[in-house]
Amino acid sequence: MRELSGKVAVVTGAASGIGRAMAVRFAGEGMTLMLADVDHGGLAETAALAGDGKVLTQITDVSDAAAVRHLANRCFGEFGAVHVLCNNAGVFQGGHMWTRGEEDFAWLLGVNLWGVLHGIHEFVPRMIEQDTEGHIVNTVSVAGLFASQGTGGYALTKYAALAASQSLAQDLVATGSKLRVTALCPGAVRTRIGDSERVRPPGHADTPTPDELDRRESISRAAQDGMDPSEVAGLVVTAIQEERFLLLTDPGYAARLRLQTETLLTGHLPGHR
Repeated sequence: MRELSGKVAVVTGAASGIGRAMAVRFAGEGMTLMLADVDHGGLAETAALAGDGKVLTQITDVSDAAAVRHLANRCFGEFGAVHVLCNNAGVFQGGHMWTRGEEDFAWLLGVNLWGVLHGIHEFVPRMIEQDTEGHIVNTVSVAGLFASQGTGGYALTKYAALAASQSLAQDLVATGSKLRVTALCPGAVRTRIGDSERVRPPGHADTPTPDELDRRESISRAAQDGMDPSEVAGLVVTAIQEERFLLLTDPGYAARLRLQTETLLTGHLPGHR
C-alpha cells in the first residue's frame, strides 16, 4: 500500500506515545483519522496535534467488544471506508507470575489481546469487503518475542498478540485478500507505558507488590532513554508501504532472536545456559 494520502486510518491508544505519533504522522501523510482511547484529555490533545485535516475522536475501551463495534460503525458510517487499522492500545503491569491475581491478568488480556481481537473482528470483514488495498498494524512489543523475568503477564498477552497477527496475515494471503499485516515489536520507547495504572478501571487495582513496583520503575527508566515515538511512526509508515510483516525497532533484536531460537533448540532456557 504505497499511497496513504486521502485514505482513512483508525488508531486505538491514540492519546499518547506511539499511538499519538502514528496519528500525527498519518495526518502529515494526508490521511483522514479516527482516533480512540480511554483518555479524553489526551485524545483531544492528539487531535489538535494532528492539524487541520479530518479527525474524529471517540472514547473507546478496546477490551469491550460493544465499544469497538460502536467505533467501527461510526467510522464506516462517517467515512465509508477504513484503509489502515492500528490496534495499538496497550497496558503494562509487571511482577512475578505467582503474585499476579486474576484481575491483573484479566486487565492485561482485555486490553492487549482482546483489544486486538475485537479490532480484527469488527473492522477486518468490512475492510475485506471494500476490495481495496489496506493494512492492519498490531502493536505487539519486543516482549512478544522475548519473555523475561518480572513481565510474565504482559509478555503472555504480547506473545498471543503476535500469534494472532501472524495467523491473520496468513489467513488474508490464503484467501486472496488485498489486506496485509504488520506486527510492530518496539523495544524501549519514550512513552508512559510504565504508568499504565493511570488508565486502569477504578476499583480493580490492589496495593502494588514490591516486585511489581520494581519492574514498573525499571520499565519507566528504560522508556526515558528509549527512542522517540515519532521514529517508530516513521518505521510504521515504511512497513505499510513495503508490506513488511515483522517490524523490529532495533536491528539488534534480529541477532537476539536468532540466539534465543538456537538456545531453545538445545532445550535450554534463553539467558540461562
